[in-house]
Amino acid sequence: MNEKEKSSKAKQNASAAPKRTYRKRTPAKDKTANTAAAEKNTPAKPRTRTKQPKEVKKTPVRIIPLGGLNEIGKNMTVFECSNDMFILDCGLAFPDADMPGVDIVIPDFTYVERNQDKIRGIVITHGHEDHIGGLSYLLKKINVPVYATRLTIGLIEGKLKEQGLSGKVNLNIVEPKKTVKMGCMAVEFIKVNHSIPDSVGMAIHTPAGVIVHTGDFKVDYTPIDEKSIDLARFGELGSRGVLALMADSTNAERPGYTHSEKTVGDSFDKLFQKGEGKRIIIATFSSNIHRVQQIINCAVRYGRKVAVFGRSMVNVINTAIELGYLDVPDGIIIDIEMMNRFESEKIVLITTGSQGEPMSALTRMAMNDHKKVNITPMDFIIISATPIPGNEKFVTRVVNELMKSGAEVVYEAMYEVHVSGHACQEELKLMQALTRPKFFIPVHGEYKHLKKHADLARQMGMSNDNIIIAEIGNVIETDGTTMKVVSQVPAGRVLVDGLGVGDVGSIVLRDRKHLAQDGLIIIVIGIEKSTNEIVAGPDIISRGFVYVRESEELMVEARALLTDTLANCSSSELREWNSLKGKMRDALSDYIYQKTKRSPMILPIIMET
Repeated sequence: MNEKEKSSKAKQNASAAPKRTYRKRTPAKDKTANTAAAEKNTPAKPRTRTKQPKEVKKTPVRIIPLGGLNEIGKNMTVFECSNDMFILDCGLAFPDADMPGVDIVIPDFTYVERNQDKIRGIVITHGHEDHIGGLSYLLKKINVPVYATRLTIGLIEGKLKEQGLSGKVNLNIVEPKKTVKMGCMAVEFIKVNHSIPDSVGMAIHTPAGVIVHTGDFKVDYTPIDEKSIDLARFGELGSRGVLALMADSTNAERPGYTHSEKTVGDSFDKLFQKGEGKRIIIATFSSNIHRVQQIINCAVRYGRKVAVFGRSMVNVINTAIELGYLDVPDGIIIDIEMMNRFESEKIVLITTGSQGEPMSALTRMAMNDHKKVNITPMDFIIISATPIPGNEKFVTRVVNELMKSGAEVVYEAMYEVHVSGHACQEELKLMQALTRPKFFIPVHGEYKHLKKHADLARQMGMSNDNIIIAEIGNVIETDGTTMKVVSQVPAGRVLVDGLGVGDVGSIVLRDRKHLAQDGLIIIVIGIEKSTNEIVAGPDIISRGFVYVRESEELMVEARALLTDTLANCSSSELREWNSLKGKMRDALSDYIYQKTKRSPMILPIIMET
């Protein structure tokens, strides 16, 4: 077999043999995918899961409201983390009708005093009394740095001067967008609109997350100082994640939006035209500097001079001018002693008393009790404020007295001479939408306001479990995952009466109300020390119960009753003065109630001779 034949036979054998196939080697992950596709009917082997890292618990933060919940005013909140604490606002509230003789009400500082070594500072949202009015009383007990915007610091300085603390407190001016370190926490100041300039909200950066506190706010797109609320920053915080929102609830019941302060300026312009030929008197809140600016602008426009009445009004306006928050042309504001040098129709009086306060300048004018101003038919009076709940009857009384003097009176219900400084429902919803908080705590308002604000949050999609309607003294704790009330600290109200702070309590108030309602009867007897016999009395003195000269029969019978009571006492009973006083009190009380259906306070006095 030659070479050619051998080659041909080899080819035939090769073609007859089965062909060997070769598969391309695939990476392991591709092999797994191919195997799964080829063996889709074959049960897959269980995979071993990689362990997820455990969620690291964050340092818990505690929020402790000491005022401003279920009430109007007295705003104060403590934030606590590890060994660091700071205080947000320290305000006062004005006394209710059931607090006779009380001047102001401040928060209970017991918890703060116990932990004063942990306190890193006090931050203030704005300069209203319900946010700074209690500060001087707190700083007498603990001396810590205070941080606030320029105007707020100026108003605080005035408060401290009145209390003898001028120069003794570390006051720090902080501009909006700046941050203050508070131990393991940091407080960022955010510009908001309110009825006083330099108002701010706070973003509190904590290990557990960011807590936004709006302070008192509204959304004003055309503010007088052209500095609008920093909505962009609230939105930026919301996009990054806000743990909790604490928002102003004062106007939570009011639908829509709060009007811009500029609407009041338009009303003033029309009213200045209407009051042509008359003296114009405008009563407003002393702290509403934007309102005062618009009054001054109208006075300049209509060629009038401005005189200022009321101590608080004078102090605030002087501070605002000094710090550049009021633009007042030279010669516009005149001293009250120079008023008589100008014609009445060329004068505008700015005064306190918009709430009908008994000692305010406007009330004294209405009662013809003011040394400098007498109300006449040539007066055009504007009350540029809304009565605070409870003050309606005082304001009405002042309006009536002013009208009796022949003056024309304009008040809020008639013209747009007042707008609120607090956000209405749509603005509150906007704040919720911007910050998108995980938890929500409504603040600054009575219970009905807090409840309504919580309802708005639910409308915005907030879970009911994530809303806390707290009470003062609650300790609200959060670790970034949960938030709940865990305990209670001492909290309440401290009454200030004259120079006394806290010395008027519930028992004293009860006695004052008793005296106010039914009056006082004093029983006086004299006992001989050696013989233990009654040698004088009983004499009866009435104060606020009945006029003795017109109730002689009642007094004679009461004296006879007491004489019989004392005659029936044994010598041993006469030695026990407490028992003797009780017998006289019980006998006279029963008799007086039977005759008059009244229960005056009865005070027996035993004199030893």
